[in-house]
Amino acid sequence: MTLQERAEKAVEMKLSGKYNCAQAVTTALADQTSLSEEKLKQISAGFCAGMGNLEATCGALIGAGMITGLKTEGQGTLGLTRQIQEEFARRCGALKCKDLKAMTDGKPLCPCEDCVRNAVLVFGETFGLN
Repeated sequence: MTLQERAEKAVEMKLSGKYNCAQAVTTALADQTSLSEEKLKQISAGFCAGMGNLEATCGALIGAGMITGLKTEGQGTLGLTRQIQEEFARRCGALKCKDLKAMTDGKPLCPCEDCVRNAVLVFGETFGLN
């Protein structure tokens, strides 16, 4: 599966209403870990609407950070997560759910499906996935 296909899979999961942003990202990247899609969906269940419904850090970004930790086995994770955060912010315009959903001219700064897509793409580019 290409990186673009992974990103679109995550968007489809999010739009299905059966996955929150964090779940869509972790599940789309499940093959980067030793955990099953179902286990990742369970682990990331509480990280929607900005860190557990607090409108804080975007759930899609949290999902990418979770997979980063699993993929690196905790070695160098902080630096890679920061790199992912910086690129995500550049593409989406913010890191916090509240800011990403802020309406400008009747549209959010970055809709959830774009956050999910960008989180997967940035993760993949950071780790050299095709």
